[in-house]
Amino acid sequence: MITEHEHPLNLIDLWSEQLQHEKEREEEDEESNEDEFLTKQDFKCLCSRCEEEINWFHRYYYTCCQCGYSIHNFCEELPEKYKDICHVHPVYFLGERNYEERNYDQWICNICRCSYGPRDLYYHCPQCDFDVDVKCAIKRQQKNIIYHPSHEHPLVRIPKKLLYECDACGMEHKGVFYHCPQCIGPFIQSLCFPTEKEQESKFYPLCRVCRQAFSKEYLWIYKCEKCRYYTHLNCATSRNEPFMSILTSPGTGKIIKNYEDAEHPNLLRLPFPDPSFSLLKHLFFKKDGSTTYKTRDISHQHPLTLVDGDITTPTSSRIKPISYHDPMKWIQLLCDGCVRPITSWPIYVCANEEEEHCNFVLHEWCSRLPAELIDLPAHQQHTLILHSKAPRQFFGVFSCNICSLPCNGFVYCCMECVDFIIDVECAFLPKEITHTSHPNHVLSRVYQSGFLCRICKYTESGNNFSFSCHTCNDFHLHTKCALFIPKTTMNKCDKHPMKPSYFPIENHKSDYFCEVCERELNPERPFYHCRDCMQSIHTTCAPSILQYETYDRYSGGVYKFVNVKFGGTYNNIEVHPHPLSFVQGIEDDGECASNDCYYRYQPYNLQYSMIFKCLDCKFAVHYECCERMSS
Repeated sequence: MITEHEHPLNLIDLWSEQLQHEKEREEEDEESNEDEFLTKQDFKCLCSRCEEEINWFHRYYYTCCQCGYSIHNFCEELPEKYKDICHVHPVYFLGERNYEERNYDQWICNICRCSYGPRDLYYHCPQCDFDVDVKCAIKRQQKNIIYHPSHEHPLVRIPKKLLYECDACGMEHKGVFYHCPQCIGPFIQSLCFPTEKEQESKFYPLCRVCRQAFSKEYLWIYKCEKCRYYTHLNCATSRNEPFMSILTSPGTGKIIKNYEDAEHPNLLRLPFPDPSFSLLKHLFFKKDGSTTYKTRDISHQHPLTLVDGDITTPTSSRIKPISYHDPMKWIQLLCDGCVRPITSWPIYVCANEEEEHCNFVLHEWCSRLPAELIDLPAHQQHTLILHSKAPRQFFGVFSCNICSLPCNGFVYCCMECVDFIIDVECAFLPKEITHTSHPNHVLSRVYQSGFLCRICKYTESGNNFSFSCHTCNDFHLHTKCALFIPKTTMNKCDKHPMKPSYFPIENHKSDYFCEVCERELNPERPFYHCRDCMQSIHTTCAPSILQYETYDRYSGGVYKFVNVKFGGTYNNIEVHPHPLSFVQGIEDDGECASNDCYYRYQPYNLQYSMIFKCLDCKFAVHYECCERMSS
């Protein structure tokens, strides 16, 4: 070490507090204020020796507590010999005693050509009489060594230009590279050094510019310190795709509208406004009472009465008072046809006067469904017949051949093909839609396989319908994700309407947790969020309004039982002597009572499933097990 200051110097580590903070945060898993650490990263002062800036990326520097003297770590610890300082030979440091031997007062640096006095420090080559002042030597050497927070060791410049794959951005470059001589890597191209430290992230986020994954874990990225905003290095610095252009349309850069409104007067714009709105309401609800389709007689064992006014209070008529669907009051009322919430009239209700209570209720527009469907794109070879309950299906529950969701509402069946059956929503899929997850582009209905849904992030392996963008070629939505995730939803945990977000929330750095299931939430997948209360819920948990235990096992996309109306009883003394209620299983229901249950070795195997349970005792079985026991 070469010291020329009269006071003691203290070594300062600019990273120490942040490293300690990160360690404590990992141990305690608590959120804290990051402003003080951002201030540390903004630290700047001048080196008293080389007169260059000392900043956070230098990490170490010396300072004097008695005066304002500060000096780079490498300036204070000057080596006795330097290589690669624009000279073929090594240059050696000469102190003040060497000047007296040379017998002259002034000398000139062979790099900057500036004149210096006898008291100035310098490096000298005795073979060539080559002189370099300390400032020039430090500057040249500083370009050859980089202290970067992405790596624990100094990165040294490779003198020769290389054609090599950069370990920071993952792309092949030709030019100057830096490498770590201690680790024999990484090899980093000089243009790829980011101005911010890369951060470890959760849930495998996507680049917010190109919406592509970060393919290699060791690659560097840009990350916002205030929220979960990530980009590739080359995406953030691209000249073709300006960094801030992503604000025009989230996730896909600049999106130019690819259609004219006049050419698509009946274009369906999704998502629907709220959970009560559906494709059937869009097609069949006419305020003037007119209808395009022939009205079909409703098949029900009891008389039905059309209600076109308020019946929320008791009356002397045959109609029982009805409480409309209201998540804020934990009231659930679902239509027996489309299985969507009923929030207002006109509706059909059961007028049964017998003691046995019948909960059958139907949207008025669901009574207008056509009795037959001909030339349906999903099944053009045969005519489909409308049924109020799926024939040949246990307890009326079936799996839709288009959306693959279980359903017990109205159904269209092919009487010639025993295995083709679809719910009434999927029977009327539109040819074209628009969706807020991909604004300004028309999404067309296509039949394909092997596509990745941009909402639920699951890949469809088999052949099925999707809504796809022909302009972008890589944007696809499941039909269920487009139709069954509404624009707003209400939940008891929040007094404000919650809206879907397709990206992490701006200025929200902390972890996300669902207010319904209390599990951690992945903000890279769509979720509902209230910006006033800063509360979030999974899209799959949004329909869970009666009891929070009935959420879905999976946290992405559509609630598995969005098309199932739970309730009703099943009586079969061969299965159980008491009546069994049709419900969704919760953890307290325990394990299936069937001896040949497929899940019998899994604890709490009834949770998240359709089950039949006895309200008088603890007997409970899976829907599939009950069907097998009944036959």
